[in-house]
Amino acid sequence: MQWFGKGSGNVDDRRGMGGGTMVGGGVGIILVVLGLLFGKDFTGLVSQLPVGEQAPTSGKRGVPTDAKGRWVSNILESTDSVWIAKFQEMGKNYESPTLTLFDDGVNSACGNASSAVGPFYCPGDQHVYIDLSFYDELKNRFGAAGDFAQAYVIAHEVGHHVQNLLGITEKMDRYRSQLSEVEYNKLSVKLELQADFFAGLWAHDAQKLQNFRLDPGDIDEALTAANAIGDDKLQKQAQGQVVPDSFTHGTSAQRMYWFKKGYETGDINQGDTFNSKEL
Repeated sequence: MQWFGKGSGNVDDRRGMGGGTMVGGGVGIILVVLGLLFGKDFTGLVSQLPVGEQAPTSGKRGVPTDAKGRWVSNILESTDSVWIAKFQEMGKNYESPTLTLFDDGVNSACGNASSAVGPFYCPGDQHVYIDLSFYDELKNRFGAAGDFAQAYVIAHEVGHHVQNLLGITEKMDRYRSQLSEVEYNKLSVKLELQADFFAGLWAHDAQKLQNFRLDPGDIDEALTAANAIGDDKLQKQAQGQVVPDSFTHGTSAQRMYWFKKGYETGDINQGDTFNSKEL
């Protein structure tokens, strides 16, 4: 993947500022598994973590000067370009999210979180949060290497921001207290698969940008990442068995399918996972 833009200045860089949360052994292990699934709505969950030293609530704003920071700001810039255009087609205005970079721990409107949580989106402040060391875990533990696999992570979290702007997140919050855990998990799967679809849609439309170009193998990198973090595969690795009623993000096959569908169609109307007969 090649990007020739200036990068988005809508980055809140809190790296190296210290602070954060402390997560104890057993809790930390569980959160690593949850975080590596990407995109879970951590409202409530994050705020329940034990809190150590408080992390800063804001950092350096603007395009980062280091290579890794600049790169993720470029991905954010491309998602902005794609979704601004998509929302205009729908007669709506797109409000860009802020990308917050941190290490060790972070304070958000959804509560305090350790890096063990992994990348997440907080609807309360419309920030995407990521500790870039997560990409090492993605490569070394799950075999999902490559810059486009990393871009998929950002695009998926931005997909949750799109859901928030469209009112889908609010509807999910209402269902939380109305449904059993099993039934709510089924809706959570549909929410996550739609975010995968939105990530694929971004990849489709980003090719139209003059300062963005996909390289051979890029889409395969994203599909490899989607395959690596399916509920069934992670549960099999972690506990030796699969419990479908506890799925919250979808199987590997489902995650790959919906990302690919978004990429191949580029049609947001094809991404209604909540009413799809394919689920």
